[in-house]
Amino acid sequence: MRYYIIAGERSGDLHGGNLVKSLKLQDPDAQLRGFGGEYMQEAGVALEVHYRDLAFMGLWEILTNLNKISNYIKQCKANITQFNPDVIILIDYGGFNRRIAKFGKKKGIKVFYYIPPKVWAWYQRRALELKANVDQMFVILPFEKEFYKKFNWDVDYVGNPVLDAVKAHHTDSDFNNKNLIKSDSSVVALLPGSRKQELKLIIPLMEKVVKQFPQYQFAVASVSNLDQSMYGELRSLPNVKFIVEDTYNLLLNSNAAIVTSGTATLETALFRIPQVVVYKTSFISYWIVKMLIKVPFISLVNLIIGKQVVKEMIQQDANVNDVSTELSLLLENQTYRQGILDAYDNLIKILDTGSASENASKLMVGYLRNEK
Repeated sequence: MRYYIIAGERSGDLHGGNLVKSLKLQDPDAQLRGFGGEYMQEAGVALEVHYRDLAFMGLWEILTNLNKISNYIKQCKANITQFNPDVIILIDYGGFNRRIAKFGKKKGIKVFYYIPPKVWAWYQRRALELKANVDQMFVILPFEKEFYKKFNWDVDYVGNPVLDAVKAHHTDSDFNNKNLIKSDSSVVALLPGSRKQELKLIIPLMEKVVKQFPQYQFAVASVSNLDQSMYGELRSLPNVKFIVEDTYNLLLNSNAAIVTSGTATLETALFRIPQVVVYKTSFISYWIVKMLIKVPFISLVNLIIGKQVVKEMIQQDANVNDVSTELSLLLENQTYRQGILDAYDNLIKILDTGSASENASKLMVGYLRNEK
């Protein structure tokens, strides 16, 4: 069968790559094309557009790039029409993929959504739009299945692909030596994100925090597709190392982490690293989001557990004094650390329902074959 797969961000590309590997086990003759990145390409997807060209963060940033986004949507629609797939598989990236779902429905092409947009956080009525345009939904958070029941929609909960990726990770036992990280000092992982807009706002904060702790080692989880100048003064600080495209090994060798809100908060928790979550966006984007948001937390860790496990420091609260105070607690207060680690153990039990990629691929291929 022919599959057109769309992921617009790095995490979606990772999970898309794992999904494709599982799909090919279920359907060895699969033909795959789409928007994504290296992981999907290595798994066998013929890429039309790389996700790095699609990474726009925040409402204001999206509004100022509407023409560019519109052109990519047109390109995607034309490519789908030319490829004529049996199914379009959408992965996260809600603003873009909701439009493609509507297009697919209009064209009579099956539409599957794996890792749907977080409509439970805001614009909850968009669940009705998804229901109208998506044939099958595959959700990755336990509470999402109950959420969609409010809209008389029985979706498939397949487990969490982040846990799959963590379980599949192969530890590099020589990581510290290769990266000149000393074993006699606490290591703090800095996870600023992978989007330019994130780095512009978070890197200055991280620089200030690092300067408060000359006794600790810091290591930045950097990505290769961004200009290294985006990491600012962190590049020249003596107690900062840069780890390129190896976040999981960095977390395995860290004692605490400062993490920009997103999937990385869950990854950090699954590696059982105490963390403080930080988030900043433009004033306009934050003001709009604050008016619309329907959930009490921004980190996946707190949302899944249903209470505050890790501190979230947003906008003006994401300042050097408050973040430094929290980091000191994470590193030096053993009782405080243990409370977070115990909550992480509970989180892992909640999510551990087998391989999400395998569960989703079996369901997808099964639905398509039954339809035929």
